[in-house]
Amino acid sequence: MSKGTKRGSPGAEEEKSPLANVELSDDDAKKLTDIQRDLARAELILERQAQATLRPVYEKRRAVTKKIPNFWPVALMNHTLVGYHAQHSVDQTALTYLEDIWVEKDPKEHRCFTIEFHFKENPYFSDRVLKKEYSFIPSPASENETPDEHGITDSMLDFSWERDVKISANKIDWKGTDKALTKIHPRVLGDDNEDLVEPGSFFNFFEHDIDPSDIGVIIANEVFPEAIEYFLGNVSGDSDDEDDEDSEDEDDDAAEIDLEKPRPKKQKV
Repeated sequence: MSKGTKRGSPGAEEEKSPLANVELSDDDAKKLTDIQRDLARAELILERQAQATLRPVYEKRRAVTKKIPNFWPVALMNHTLVGYHAQHSVDQTALTYLEDIWVEKDPKEHRCFTIEFHFKENPYFSDRVLKKEYSFIPSPASENETPDEHGITDSMLDFSWERDVKISANKIDWKGTDKALTKIHPRVLGDDNEDLVEPGSFFNFFEHDIDPSDIGVIIANEVFPEAIEYFLGNVSGDSDDEDDEDSEDEDDDAAEIDLEKPRPKKQKV
């Protein structure tokens, strides 16, 4: 009687893949690490050059958009996540007094920045400019470093947002307790004091020193550079749009099968 062939278990072919046990020598590992640092340095140089080229264009845009009613409020609200944080009608009314937004990059560390919201006289607060700073905190090692010809040091290549950035909190000069939107609609955080349960008023963004939804990064790196596109409604800032459409199709199919089953609400964040 001939012996039968033993069947392999599921995934056996993957376990025998010739790519599963690739070894990397210490020398090759060091070379790859050095190249990664060279790439990071090149990207920093290109980003600095890009910022220098873009600044006069942003200033030209600034002069034009100041004359367009509600340019910046509309641009902000057309970003899905920012719009979620400004969901209260009173926030949207306060934002109608917003004339201009400007993002000033840190000249030594362009990944850090200050956001300025310029307002007309309004019934809510006395401040004409609300600022949010994301300041660069150099590491102690940087004190003994010599920048290269592009002003880049080794410690900049090891930049960590969590470690090297300090976020400011700036209290707003409200014109009365009935106008203090952050008191009327406070922010609610989870037990770990990091996860956002309820954003409350959009203006909590200025009055707290943590930014759990990275609204500042979104404004500085998405809305500000592409402000015209957001104002025109050509982009939404929601990377999950396509996934949501697929999900809606799936929900429609499910609804045809079981019309009595309640459809889950989609989360905005």
